[in-house]
Amino acid sequence: MEEELQPVRRKRRRKRRVRLRGIIFLLMVALIAVGAYAFIQFKSGVSLAEDNTEQEPVAFDGDEANGDYENILVLGVDSRGEEFSRTDTMMLATHDKVNGEIKLTSFMRDIYADIPGYQSYKLNTAYYLGEKHGEGGVDLLADTLRNMFGVEIHHYAVIDFESFESLVDVAAPNGVEIDVEKAMSKRIGVSLEPGVQNLNGKELLGYARFRADDEGDFGRVRRQQQVIAGMKDELISISAIPKYPKMAGALQGYVQTDMPLTDQVKLATQLATGGSGEVGRLTLPVENSYSYGNYSHAGSVLDIDVEQNKQALSEYLSQPLD
Repeated sequence: MEEELQPVRRKRRRKRRVRLRGIIFLLMVALIAVGAYAFIQFKSGVSLAEDNTEQEPVAFDGDEANGDYENILVLGVDSRGEEFSRTDTMMLATHDKVNGEIKLTSFMRDIYADIPGYQSYKLNTAYYLGEKHGEGGVDLLADTLRNMFGVEIHHYAVIDFESFESLVDVAAPNGVEIDVEKAMSKRIGVSLEPGVQNLNGKELLGYARFRADDEGDFGRVRRQQQVIAGMKDELISISAIPKYPKMAGALQGYVQTDMPLTDQVKLATQLATGGSGEVGRLTLPVENSYSYGNYSHAGSVLDIDVEQNKQALSEYLSQPLD
């Protein structure tokens, strides 16, 4: 009886081996196809940005990495063909590695800041001075923030406004959902009406730059944070996953950063798969911590209580500050 069963068992084992080989073959074909698709999309993203000079990272003296959080200095620059530019947008994007959450801290550009090696100016002048005098605009601005607020800065990312428009259209071809609170058109290059709507790159930039109301720069900073939160929501959606390779390629031409591509992808993956999905927001100076001043060499500024704002930042980020 045993001898009669052996040929049957051998046939079954052969069938299982054939079936297993077939599954492995299909998986290999699928992996090759996915890899080819990702490569093609990556190159497609690079080609979209090829009119931009590829953004080679400059040397940056970042703080030593730690396992709990990562602070990335995000700067928006309006170059408009000028050799040296001031920073219109200055944010610290904090990645809480433990909880997979992200927090945004915006620094008002008119903060009267003690810039290392120079007399005090508006905070957005630090980048300009560093670029003009060959010290590195990012490094000088980062040092200014470290000295004022004691915060660690591990990496940086710089994008000019024209590139921001293009990158939004790559990342969100159907637009980014924003609740526009009022009619806007003055000095932003687009006309926006109130209501929830999907904004393309040019419209989103116009929305973020609008300040022709009673809120002034404080309202603009609030809208910038809203735009970043809207972009994050778009990028962590399931529908955005197939766009990742193309976005990764476009980033190489549109964004200057010291973060290697692998770290950019790792960060995006961590944010997409963990955390609450909510983006925390803080603007410095905080309420009742500043007054308006005016200096002949700097113009109208915000004179801030540095210690009060440093304490507010420490509590918000849950980070020890020097």
